Amino acid sequence: MDLGLKGKVALVTGAGSQIGFGKGIALALAKEGCDIVVNDVNLEGAKQTAAEVEALGRKAMAVKADVSSSTEVNAMVKTALAEFGKIDILVNNAGAVTQPKPFIEKSEADWDADININFKGVLNCTKAVLGDMISRQSGKIINISSNGARTGGENVAVYCAAKAAVMVFAKGLAVEVATSGINVNCIGPGPGDTGFALKAPPGFLEKIMAMVPLARYTTPQDIGNTVAFLASDASSDITGQTLSVDGGMTMP
Repeated sequence: MDLGLKGKVALVTGAGSQIGFGKGIALALAKEGCDIVVNDVNLEGAKQTAAEVEALGRKAMAVKADVSSSTEVNAMVKTALAEFGKIDILVNNAGAVTQPKPFIEKSEADWDADININFKGVLNCTKAVLGDMISRQSGKIINISSNGARTGGENVAVYCAAKAAVMVFAKGLAVEVATSGINVNCIGPGPGDTGFALKAPPGFLEKIMAMVPLARYTTPQDIGNTVAFLASDASSDITGQTLSVDGGMTMP
C-alpha cells in the first residue's frame, strides 16, 4: 500500500540510539519516501541513523539538540526549515526514564528529569514546528507515549505521569489545530527490547511480559509502521487518539 508520503519531511526526535524506537521510525518513514531530520543528544548516533536513511535513497540531516531546552529545539527547527523548507511530520519520540525506584526515594531532580524530556520536550518541539504547519494548513504530529501512562508502573510513577500528560496534551491540541488541517495522535508502545529495557531491574521485564497476550516484545519496526500509518492520509480521520501497540497488554 502506497501511503503517499513521498516528498514529505519528517523530524524524528531521539532517533540516535541504534536499538531504539526512534531509529525504527526514521527508517520506516524513509522507506515510504520521507526525507528525515534525525535528532538526538548523541550526535554520532544521529549521524549513523541519518546514514542509513540516505542508504535508502532519501535525504537526511543529523541535528544535536536537547528537547528539554526550547533554545536548542528552536535552533534545530530553524536549521531544518532552512535545509528542507518545511516539516510535514513531527514525531516526538525522545524519552528517558530515571533509575526505577520507589517514589519515596525519588528526588526532585529525578522528577524534573522524567518530566523535562518526556513532557516538556514534547511541548518544546510541538510549539517550534506548529507555526509552519499552521501557515501551510497541513501537518501530522505523533507523540510516542507509553502504555505505562494507562496502567501505571511500579517504581516509575513520575515517568508514567509524564507520559499520561503527553496523551492528554494531544487531545487538547488536536481540537485546537483541527481546522488548520493538522492531526495530533499518540502511540502507546508495549515493553520493547530497546535501551529502556537495559535499565530495568532484575525480573522487571519478565513480570511485564507475563501480562502481554501476544507474548512478544514490541519492536522498533512495529512502532515505525504505526507511525507511518498515522503520518499518512490513510489516517486523515484520526486525531486526538492514543493507539496502543503493545501485544494486547492494554485492552479497553
